[in-house]
Amino acid sequence: MDLNHYAPQEPMSPIGAAYHQRVMAQGQAVQGLEFSYGANTYQSLTVFPAQTPTGEVLVFFHGGGWTNGYKEWMHFMAPALVACGVTLVCPGYRLAPGHVFPACRDDAADAVSWVAANIGPHGGDPQRLFVGGHSAGGHLAALLAVTQGWRTARQLPPQVLQGCLPVSGVYRFGAGSGLSIRPRFLGPADDGAAEHEASPVRVLTPAACPSFFIAHGEKDFPHLVSQAQEMCHELERRGVAVERMVLKNCDHFDASLACGVEEADGWPERAATWMRRTGRFDQQNPPQ
Repeated sequence: MDLNHYAPQEPMSPIGAAYHQRVMAQGQAVQGLEFSYGANTYQSLTVFPAQTPTGEVLVFFHGGGWTNGYKEWMHFMAPALVACGVTLVCPGYRLAPGHVFPACRDDAADAVSWVAANIGPHGGDPQRLFVGGHSAGGHLAALLAVTQGWRTARQLPPQVLQGCLPVSGVYRFGAGSGLSIRPRFLGPADDGAAEHEASPVRVLTPAACPSFFIAHGEKDFPHLVSQAQEMCHELERRGVAVERMVLKNCDHFDASLACGVEEADGWPERAATWMRRTGRFDQQNPPQ
């Protein structure tokens, strides 16, 4: 996969560069359909139609600390998911420091809006739309799932999302987050407004929330494990259906790779099964 058409990114850390090499190698031969949802080269997405579609559509955002990453990072997930009947969509989004919050959130919302309007001819049901992502991508997916304003602004129905599947996501910024530094995508330090607006656990609106399927590695970064536990607790407290999966023997990066493993009871099979049986809300315990 040629990435030369993208604008340069921040230099990757050694561990980030190693992850880049692993996921690009695994997805090298995976082919999808390329589309743009905006003018920037990062505002593009790849659609992987299911072999025998069940209707479920998973829009899955890449990680990279909001400063790195490509939609191509997630291509390796396609074979396992499309074999389960899921249509996979992998969007890119503009990165920091050139583009700070809410640019990435707005791009994620625009990508979902494009999918809702255009996925039908590719075997997906726009009424069976789910969002997910790894790490920073999990954060963006969760932020879309718990808030309503972006849907209204794009004239999307309140129930456009049927569920959210973040993997090793970030749910809180600022005090209590466990993050050692302020993420650069939040922009210059201010009075905390950006940290609040970007924190899914702090802006959670039960009436906007679909069900959640939250996953993280058994050996993930400790602050992300704590944040996943906090997010699960807060969703349950608000009456939103949530299921949690701990990916055995996985660190932060292995957790991402587990999303493409074709094995019984692995993440792709569990996720596909969860999506097939998940409606907008747990009808036995709807949010108030």
